[in-house]
Amino acid sequence: MNKNKINDLVVQNILQHGNIGVHVIDKDRRTIIYNEAMAELEGLEIFQVLDKDILDIFPSLDENTSTLIKVIHSGEPILNSTQTYFNYRGHSITTISSTIPLYSGDTIVGAMEIAQDVTNLRKLSDQLLELQQELKVSKKDSKRTPQIKKYTFSNIIGSNKSLVIAKEVGEKASETPSSVLIHGETGTGKEMFAQSIHNHGIRRNNTFIAQNCAAIPDSLLEGILFGTEKGGFTGAIEREGIFEQANGGTLLLDEINSMSLPLQAKLLRVLQEGYIRRIGGLKDIPIDVRIIATTNEDPGSGIESGSIRRDLYYRLSVINIHIPPLRERLDDLDLLTSYFIRKYNKILNKSIERLSDQVMMDFMNYDWPGNIRELENFIEGAMNMVSSRDRILNRENFITSNFIPRTSALGNNLIGGLSEKSLPILLEGIEEKIIREMMGRYSNNITRAANHLGIKRQTLQHKLKKYKKTQ
Repeated sequence: MNKNKINDLVVQNILQHGNIGVHVIDKDRRTIIYNEAMAELEGLEIFQVLDKDILDIFPSLDENTSTLIKVIHSGEPILNSTQTYFNYRGHSITTISSTIPLYSGDTIVGAMEIAQDVTNLRKLSDQLLELQQELKVSKKDSKRTPQIKKYTFSNIIGSNKSLVIAKEVGEKASETPSSVLIHGETGTGKEMFAQSIHNHGIRRNNTFIAQNCAAIPDSLLEGILFGTEKGGFTGAIEREGIFEQANGGTLLLDEINSMSLPLQAKLLRVLQEGYIRRIGGLKDIPIDVRIIATTNEDPGSGIESGSIRRDLYYRLSVINIHIPPLRERLDDLDLLTSYFIRKYNKILNKSIERLSDQVMMDFMNYDWPGNIRELENFIEGAMNMVSSRDRILNRENFITSNFIPRTSALGNNLIGGLSEKSLPILLEGIEEKIIREMMGRYSNNITRAANHLGIKRQTLQHKLKKYKKTQ
């Protein structure tokens, strides 16, 4: 079978079995491709749409409202457009779609629309905004406000020098209105620091809202941040965003490095000018919000890789706080394990006093890619495996945990190898062994192995390809 036929088969299977809706029309507005995902999304059967004029199938559209026809006329793509509408089954759906013109040389021969169903995600974001608004109103109108966990600097456990410095910077930051950028690996406690800064400062009696920038697509995140006006996009309603809801308080933007660069530019404008404009709105709304942002990568690396705008970084990092990873504060392990043991003794009605010496040694030799969160999960998991009579957590109690000491077989005879190989070659060999051991442990699941190694999935894929070539 020649390469072109294989490519055709691959494309056909992607179109029919992928979960992204695809609709392609020719220059005469007739549908030439319409896949299962799009048919399911719009409540139609494929045969009802193929070879038909798009305006015959969708009578509610015209040449001005159909994005496919618009693109054929303009020759310009329409990217990441959010639409909420009723499909043929009468269900309200929300999609994020991109429509692009198809060229043959310099001539437009058709247009393609790619749509992703985000209906459930949109419902969740709407519910989040409504809940936050209810809490805001409840706080004003009632003394019996629903209580959530509030962290203060006293909840941050540890005496490590780097951690103490971070806490001191955070305490001073709480006394100012300036923006704060907190960077640290996943699980180090960035939100705990952010809440502590808010609860220690003059805004402590006002709203604190946290928004994870990696959890929601940009086209929805923009509406969550800035709000929408009726008609701002198809199906949009008038609703204030979390900037307005947090007015007078603090807004935590978690994983700011996951926000797209165009949305970062809009955020920068808000921070510089002190007002927001809802999507589809014409009115500028002044806001007084203290911004705390977090990133799980080094900001300098983020700027170099293009995940963080340099100008936004300078605007956010008026005060910089670096939270050290657990592997750099192993002197706090005893304090932290004792704290979590006491915590889960109360929750699980157990009487554990300490870790065994062997487990503590294993902990000291572990890299802690998940940091404090991972340590707490290990302790909780182990304490579910003990009886009410046990007093010490032993190795066998950690059967549900996945920690591998650095002193495993990977570390044996490393120094001796220097007599036979140069340092770069030796280090590459060590890296390859670690990667292969992780891939074996996680049954070749790249995502889980990358998370454990503390590197990006794409980085691990690149390294796997490199070491495959050297075999």
